[in-house]
Amino acid sequence: MYTVKKRIEISAAHSLRLSYPSKCENLHGHNWIITIYCRSKELNEDGMVMDFNYIKERIKSRLDHQNLNEVLPFNPTAENMARWICGQLPSCYKVEVQESENNMAVYEED
Repeated sequence: MYTVKKRIEISAAHSLRLSYPSKCENLHGHNWIITIYCRSKELNEDGMVMDFNYIKERIKSRLDHQNLNEVLPFNPTAENMARWICGQLPSCYKVEVQESENNMAVYEED
């Protein structure tokens, strides 16, 4: 089994729709660190699991310097973002979304 890991940094804003009062309901930003894991039993014709640049372009170009509420069709929690990112890449099985030094969400497919 081959695995590649790509780390992407983005700056983006969001506001959360929550069932309880929170300052996170106000628009605010983070310097997010997103770590993407892709794997495959076989390498493609170029000898890769997936091109690192393809991973970067597929995710960073859609999220960097954006209001995530305007570009994502769901409440942009770190957990929801991790699941969505995983679904954007065919061989992705795990995504870590870190919104601050002490707060990270992980999505991993079964």
